[in-house]
Amino acid sequence: MIWRLGFSMWVLFFIMVGIGTCMARFVVEKNSLKVTSPESLKRDYECAIGNFGIPQYGGTLVGIVVYPKSNTKACKGFDDFDISFKSKPGGFPTFLLIDRGDCYFTAKAWNAQKAGASAILVSDDKIEPLITMDTPEEENSSAEYLQNITIPSALIEKTLGDSLKRALANGDMVNVNLDWREALPHPDERVEYEFWTNSNDECGPKCDSQIDFVKNFKGSAQILEQKGYTQFTPHYITWYCPETFISSKQCKSQCINHGRYCAPDPEQDFSKGYDGKDVVLQNLRQACLFKVGNQTGKPWIWWDYVSDFAIRCPMKLNKYNKECAESVINSLGIDQSEIDKCMGDPDADEDNPVLKAEQDHQIGKDSRSDVTILPTLVINNRQYRGKLERNAVLKAICSGFKETTEPTVCLKEGIETNECLKNNGGCWEDKHSNITACKDTFRGRVCECPVFNGVKFVGDGYTHCKASGPGRCEINNGGCWKETRDDMVYSACVEDDSKDCRCPWGFRGDGVNKCEDIDECKEKLACQCPGCVCKNTWGSYECSCTGDQLYIREHDTCISKTATAGFRWSFLWIIFAALTAVSIGGYAVYRYRIKRYMDSEIRAIMAQYMPLDNQNDVPNHTSQVDDNI
Repeated sequence: MIWRLGFSMWVLFFIMVGIGTCMARFVVEKNSLKVTSPESLKRDYECAIGNFGIPQYGGTLVGIVVYPKSNTKACKGFDDFDISFKSKPGGFPTFLLIDRGDCYFTAKAWNAQKAGASAILVSDDKIEPLITMDTPEEENSSAEYLQNITIPSALIEKTLGDSLKRALANGDMVNVNLDWREALPHPDERVEYEFWTNSNDECGPKCDSQIDFVKNFKGSAQILEQKGYTQFTPHYITWYCPETFISSKQCKSQCINHGRYCAPDPEQDFSKGYDGKDVVLQNLRQACLFKVGNQTGKPWIWWDYVSDFAIRCPMKLNKYNKECAESVINSLGIDQSEIDKCMGDPDADEDNPVLKAEQDHQIGKDSRSDVTILPTLVINNRQYRGKLERNAVLKAICSGFKETTEPTVCLKEGIETNECLKNNGGCWEDKHSNITACKDTFRGRVCECPVFNGVKFVGDGYTHCKASGPGRCEINNGGCWKETRDDMVYSACVEDDSKDCRCPWGFRGDGVNKCEDIDECKEKLACQCPGCVCKNTWGSYECSCTGDQLYIREHDTCISKTATAGFRWSFLWIIFAALTAVSIGGYAVYRYRIKRYMDSEIRAIMAQYMPLDNQNDVPNHTSQVDDNI
């Protein structure tokens, strides 16, 4: 009887979930399938990304389509039919086109992968909007192969599948390109992502996979968060108990806050083990721990707590409880009182602010659909599809960065392919200075003229790049002509903001490939005075005079050396005489000014004691004042 009640309640919870799912707005995440041949089918088509395997987020996969002659639904292994789809060395990868129906999507993908296919295209069996191919639920979710599927998958519409089959039947070679580069938005240098999870560790392979993911992804997640590359938020799904059943024993064991927040029984049996209420409380504790960690500037501590709790407090060891959780919290140096304050009273007949916000956020907004699948990653407001595995998720997060802004972890081998390593990616390269315009990004290389040692290069990045601005002559001479002869160095690079190369004085040319010496003598540009003799040199010229003459370059003239000497002595005597006259004149002026100064001082002193004649007539103002009294 108890088992029946437990089972009935479990069914009730799934009815509730089913109702929520039916009413929810579920957005199918899509990528692009480009058919490049035959010509009649050449264009872009939409396809739905499968929620298993490893989609190549941020990248592309080119291959040829093959439709099997037997086992067209791929519900059996192709070994039974002695068929292999493994591509030969140097050949195109195989995209196996299979029909929908008769078995799980994951079984089709696994059979195709074992046969050597690089991707699968599942053709729908009826005309309808695209759906998301997901992993099986309940008893079939324990299949071991589920975690081993690595090839990407896509569901295509029936009309496209039929067209591809007809083209193959006519003997046409069908080439396609699966493109995930725009599957996730990538607007700027920071990625925002959410992880919708559950603290329950006894729900089968899905719980195992998300616990393993947290442990394996923790290091990468914390580094990305600490360096400001990402903004991470964990979330938890809860359900509410219908008002009719709030007072029932089953709802009370699965819910808190009078039926407002519930979770299914972990063992699907209310007569033993943990209750859904225990899961809700632990979910709330984890959400509050993140909130407190975020307030103290350490949101990444959530990863430490969740991974440590899974190791130290598992359900199977009967340690999934408050005491074990608090011991983990204390070991991480977190204030337990702040956690308790955040969690509030689970028995209160009122909303819990944290869980109420979680339920509100579960509803999709803008381009994001409602969250109905656990576990789910939401990256830049789009739901991730594919295997919950470190490298697969890291690829998806890396595809959310704007080109050239991604962190170095996104450019490591195994995460992306560095196209710059082969033929420099087809970009400009200066092999002498080891400077290249090829810049590796997660989505592929870009040809962009670089900044090298503080000097900016300008150009198209493909055929040419030239150093520009101050300092440019220090790098490959700014791309200009330069030559040395007999310890003489001439360069066409000018150290200014100019981007041009100009031949120096004494040379002519384009300044880039060559600068030729100008023969100033031959072109009569110098040494044109009578008696001058011109001799051309590299970059300059030399002038001399015949006989006993001296060449004056400033005036381009020849003068006698003797006359020059006499001229120089006469000039010196003139200067000496002039200086003497100036000195004498200056001395006379000095004596004159001194004499006048002394005279004025003497007159001033005498005026104080010997009144002048013109002072006798000054009236006596004092007597006049007295008379008026």
